[in-house]
Amino acid sequence: MVLEGFFSKDSDIMSPKHVIYKKLSRDKSVGVYMGRRDFVDHCDFVDPVDGVVLLDPELTKGKKVYVMLSCTFRYGRDDLDMLGMAFRRDIFLCTRQVYPPLQDRDRSIHTKIQERLLRKLGNNAYPFFFEFPDNLPCSVALQPAATDVGKHCAVEFEVKAFCADNQDEKGQKRSTVRLAIRKVQYAPEKGGPVPSNETTCEFMMSDKPLHMSVSLDKETYYHGEPINVSVNIDNSSSKDMKNITVSVEQVTNVVLYSNDKYVKSVAIEETSDSVPSGTSLKKVYTLCPLLDSNRESRGLALDGKLKHEDTNLASSTIVKDEVLKEVLGMLVAYRVVVRGTAAGEVAVEVPFLLMHPEPSAGGLLFRLSGGNYESADEFYILDCVLRGKLTGMSVFPFPSSGIPQLKRGKQLCFTLSSVKQFFFSETFLI
Repeated sequence: MVLEGFFSKDSDIMSPKHVIYKKLSRDKSVGVYMGRRDFVDHCDFVDPVDGVVLLDPELTKGKKVYVMLSCTFRYGRDDLDMLGMAFRRDIFLCTRQVYPPLQDRDRSIHTKIQERLLRKLGNNAYPFFFEFPDNLPCSVALQPAATDVGKHCAVEFEVKAFCADNQDEKGQKRSTVRLAIRKVQYAPEKGGPVPSNETTCEFMMSDKPLHMSVSLDKETYYHGEPINVSVNIDNSSSKDMKNITVSVEQVTNVVLYSNDKYVKSVAIEETSDSVPSGTSLKKVYTLCPLLDSNRESRGLALDGKLKHEDTNLASSTIVKDEVLKEVLGMLVAYRVVVRGTAAGEVAVEVPFLLMHPEPSAGGLLFRLSGGNYESADEFYILDCVLRGKLTGMSVFPFPSSGIPQLKRGKQLCFTLSSVKQFFFSETFLI
């Protein structure tokens, strides 16, 4: 299991210090410093990419230093690139010269994190700033098979700093530094209308139809949250309805040279429920789509990850209508599908959003993903974690089964409904 915790700046007790991400080139000539690696797409705008490049003036003497922001769609293995077949496409490239500076550093407008870094790093530090265009996808990867090695099919973002005589020059590896970043989306603050759908089927030799309606209790669900599916079937026909199946499907549109669609079931309940002729059925089914239940499903879309950290099912993609036709990469959607048989298949699809909540919106956020636990709304919090010095977003790996037993600290357990009650109480802030 993985427990992720985010502490808001609203609490003095848990106010985080700023985490700085630093990476140097092999010859130490160039270094990249950034205050974050996740950049949020708010639909109306996208957080800009800002940071600072630190140079060694002796090693970069006589050369220029550039910073590049790239978005790449990789759809093949690295070893195939060596054979002359490039299974990757650069969706977006933007290069800026940072040294020699094209404008006076003191007259430039800097973000707060850039101002701090420039004061800290001195005169050999130079800021960079990029803005994402509206038509870029979010960071998404396809789950590989167990036998696959190397980099896999994914939409990846990267900041690269390098020394060269001009920006078109490739640059030497020892004087190049690459830092992977992510473009992410969080659930909208205001949810839409409750999703529902229905169908009516008429059959030959039957005077009356079969009517089936399906509804959810809200539009947006968080990862790990159970989904309640309300099914209402009124069978006035002369046919019996059997083999009712309720499933959650992930629909991934891969848009590159053509528009390909992949549908994967991520949660399913096959029931023995039936609705004989002249009867009705009202029932609520509960499903919980989790990556842990789909580890063997090759080609499943997952949220992009940094290095070898764990991830989850890909979040739903929200795209503005005016740029939908321009977006390349992978677009992810989810739907609940209720199927049954009555002289043929009867099916109803209901779309919904599966996303993470905005970390800054809740003050304190914990997410439990994976593992075996009795109910999806149970959160286990350790006071040794609360006593620790957490900064920003921290990740704690837990054993794959059961609640961990630690030598120090006491286990606390509460449900989502009690989070607000204990949010900043003495019981919670130990």
